[in-house]
Amino acid sequence: MALIAVLWVVAALSILVTGFSRVARDEIGVVASFRQGVVAQATGDAAIALALWEISGTTVPVTRVQHADIAYRGVIVPVSVMPLNGLIDLNAAPQALLARLYEVAGGISADAAQALSQLTIEARTKPGPTNQPERFEATEDLLRVPGVDYDLYARLSPLLTVYARASGGRVNPMAAPLDVLTVLANGNVGVAERIAQERDQGAQGVDTTSLEASFVGVSPSRRYRVSAMVPLSDGTHMRISRTVDLGFSSRDGLPWRTLHTERSFEPMSRTVAK
Repeated sequence: MALIAVLWVVAALSILVTGFSRVARDEIGVVASFRQGVVAQATGDAAIALALWEISGTTVPVTRVQHADIAYRGVIVPVSVMPLNGLIDLNAAPQALLARLYEVAGGISADAAQALSQLTIEARTKPGPTNQPERFEATEDLLRVPGVDYDLYARLSPLLTVYARASGGRVNPMAAPLDVLTVLANGNVGVAERIAQERDQGAQGVDTTSLEASFVGVSPSRRYRVSAMVPLSDGTHMRISRTVDLGFSSRDGLPWRTLHTERSFEPMSRTVAK
């Protein structure tokens, strides 16, 4: 009986030791993952800051998407700089452009798109508590428009901003992502791909006459979305995006003000959107 009792005690202790070892390994893994995330965040922020310092030293605003590989502490970080007027501004886009957005990018019928565009205009012009238009404070506010569910919002959100302040809500095709160009081209993917390819190859005088003229504008902008893709040890990337205004200095003395920040993890095959 004594021997059996000893064996039971030894077995119980073995189980406890195994459990403690597993907990310790899990905690070490969590700490390592957290540390990697912190380092990646700092690396991405540094790469973005270096890109912004370069832009802030120029007198001519960036008018088209630019890409650069920035080295920071031995890490090569792909960074893209996109003028914010390459996106569709929920607070400024005319109803016709919103209707086109809902129909082409949202995949809904023309009649439903027209109705949703009217509701969107009403949502952003409805007087708030101070009797001023409520406007959209974030793209997520689109979900408060009746008829916009999360699936529709998920399809539209990469094309949207609330910070561009573009003249008349027009979109700069030299800065627009492919999906936005497709909306401007009324769903003609071939036209959108041609414009994007010629633009990204640095061609001058890109022919944009196939796009809806009333939706297009090339006025300069000092607001940008700057994105960094930081490589991680497991082959994935951390994508860090900052929406900034180079027209105002921040409180910490930087020659830009951060309006919005996003962070996500991307698969290995994903690169900075062109």
